[in-house]
Parts: sequence; structure tokens; C-alpha cells
Amino acid sequence: MPALFRDPQTKSAGLFEDGKLLACMVPARDPGLSWGEGPCLRLGRVHTLPDQSDDITRLITLWASDLAARQSLPLVRAEVLARHALQAEPMAALLRRLTDMGWDVRGSGPGREGDRVARLELTAEHRPGLSALISCQAHVPHLTADDRSSA
Repeated sequence: MPALFRDPQTKSAGLFEDGKLLACMVPARDPGLSWGEGPCLRLGRVHTLPDQSDDITRLITLWASDLAARQSLPLVRAEVLARHALQAEPMAALLRRLTDMGWDVRGSGPGREGDRVARLELTAEHRPGLSALISCQAHVPHLTADDRSSA
């Protein structure tokens, strides 16, 4: 997995605090996933440093919602690995925290990598005050060749 983030073809984003990498992900403009309709900002391969607070997840949520709004996309979509039923712990606790942050759970099913995932959507929202917390230096996600062929 770390090799993916080192690949110059992968347009990844990192969340740093005082020079320490706290989270990384691959944001991509997506015309729609098999389980969602319409265009979205897709957050793929989200990884956070273990044993960190929910604040990192909250910052990712705020940043992604704002980035989607700045790209005139109505939604952010993401998938969370779900090896067990969504109602079983610890998955249920994670999904409760995510819904408290504004994410909507859209069921479960096979993800883009073939594993069982919980499907999540977040409404895009401009957050002009966010720049006080986050200095965004992310690239602008573009449609990939695969996305263009299916658009």
C-alpha cells in the first residue's frame, strides 16, 4: 500500500500536523460509483495514523466536504472496510461516529477492491472558515481515463 502513495501517477493527499503525517488518501472526481448515482468526490484508500483521536477523521470530513463543494460536486463518497455486519461492534461504533460527523450510511456491499465495505455519503458544503484549520495544497481531482470512458 505505501508504494501506491509513492507512485507519481497517484494523486494522493496527506494531512500533516507539525510535519508529521497523520492521514493520507486518494481524492478523485468520480461520475458515480456502482452503488451511487451522479457525480461525486470519491475518497479512496483513506488511512490514518493509529491511536489518533476522532479529530483527524473530523478534519478529513470537513476538508472533503469543502473540496467537493469547491469542485461543484454535490457529494463525497467513501467506503470503509466492513468484515462483519454493520450492526456488530466495533463497526457499529465507527459508523455512529461517522454519522455524528455528517456521513450517511448507504448500506454495504462489494467495494472497488472487491472486499465487503460500508458505503458512505457526505453532502458537499462550502466551509470558508476551514482555512484557519487546514492549509489545503491538494491538486484538483480530474476525471481519470476510466471515468471518462464511462461518462
